[in-house]
Amino acid sequence: MVIIMKMRKAGSFCAGAVFLLCMLTGCVSQDEETAKYTEANAEINIEINIEEELDSMAEKETAAGDKTETENAETESMKIESTETDSQQPQEEAVMTKPASVKVKGIYVSGPTAGSARIDDLIQLVEETELNAMVIDIKNDEGLVTYKMQSDTVLEIEAGINYIKDINALVQKCKAKDIYLIARIVAFKDPYLAERKPELSVKTTEGETFRDKNGLAWVNPYQREVWDYLMEVASEAAAAGFDEIQFDYIRFSTDLKANKLDFGAAAEEKDKIEIITEFTRYAYETLSPLGVYVSADVYGTVIDNAPDQKIVGQDYRQMAEYLDYISPMIYPSHYGPGSYGIAIPDAKPYDTILAALHASQEALEVPEGQHCAQVRPWLQSFTAKWVNGHITYGEKAIRAQIDAVYDAGYEEWILWNAAVNYQKDSLLPQETAETEEVFETTEASETTHS
Repeated sequence: MVIIMKMRKAGSFCAGAVFLLCMLTGCVSQDEETAKYTEANAEINIEINIEEELDSMAEKETAAGDKTETENAETESMKIESTETDSQQPQEEAVMTKPASVKVKGIYVSGPTAGSARIDDLIQLVEETELNAMVIDIKNDEGLVTYKMQSDTVLEIEAGINYIKDINALVQKCKAKDIYLIARIVAFKDPYLAERKPELSVKTTEGETFRDKNGLAWVNPYQREVWDYLMEVASEAAAAGFDEIQFDYIRFSTDLKANKLDFGAAAEEKDKIEIITEFTRYAYETLSPLGVYVSADVYGTVIDNAPDQKIVGQDYRQMAEYLDYISPMIYPSHYGPGSYGIAIPDAKPYDTILAALHASQEALEVPEGQHCAQVRPWLQSFTAKWVNGHITYGEKAIRAQIDAVYDAGYEEWILWNAAVNYQKDSLLPQETAETEEVFETTEASETTHS
């Protein structure tokens, strides 16, 4: 998961040099977590000036005649209507019911971790604390499917990897503990598919495969075959028993230079925001009948920053119209100095989360009766050592973010730690969480944002 860190509504990103210097001198280790942020922080010098069917029915011809002929015609009409109703019945029964909604308090779990003995420790953590959900990688950032999925395209391109040896057993184990399961599916950052099927990759104007600053190819969001592949993987996850499908990297790469790329003829008719919104709607309408909720991760900055929306193709409000849940990634460490008027956002976790979610409320003001996704933000459960003025994200800093979520009027959250290391003392014990008032702010968290 990658987040842009930059000066709010400024013309360029502002802290990348520091991070890159730390990487080169060894003060930031190349572990799994920092690797998740390489792309985002390599981007920070980029300027942000980028930019039913209705089938027609034939009229029935009715012959003029006597009363008997008319009655016969009416009888035949009734028979036809009855047959049509009967033929529709199986289709209606095929639409599955979604599970009861859950106020998610979750954690991210990688594929390797989900398939290892560590999963038992995480299940125990959920049992003993306020947690009730896991976001598990099903299709990861490399484009690999984390178990041997038996579906056509996955088998064809050999994308399945045996991180999770028995997906059904894993789901059953979690369900036995009433854990809400979310399948994380990385969408358009898919270097594996792009290499195996270059015709689906983003192309340069010279016809070469586009590669980002890390040398990774991306698939083209305008390619409907890519959409179908994502629906294939998501449908299999739904069939395995996941309660929700969550798309990540549901966007364009920030390294794209519009005048040097060729997205095909479709791009001449629809811009980035239009095609990402259209995919979001397509995914929602395809997967909802399978009895799963549909959600998406978005950059925190696209909540209220139009230039960033155009770069990645994510319009916060438009996407929220076609999702059950939307998860802005509002980690304080990934906001530049001065964002929301906060000198060092990473050092003010409560203030930063509260400000971002107030912006979310304003952005998602919709007329009564209009569908809008529930907001479930990603929160920071790691220490960003590369940020000047950073603080250690222990119990107080993590709890401050959770309190800010409640104080902003929201009730759900997910913690991100790329290495899947979570601090039990930052979470309420289960018995305490069951009796605590949801919107109460603890005295301990107040001390972290004074």
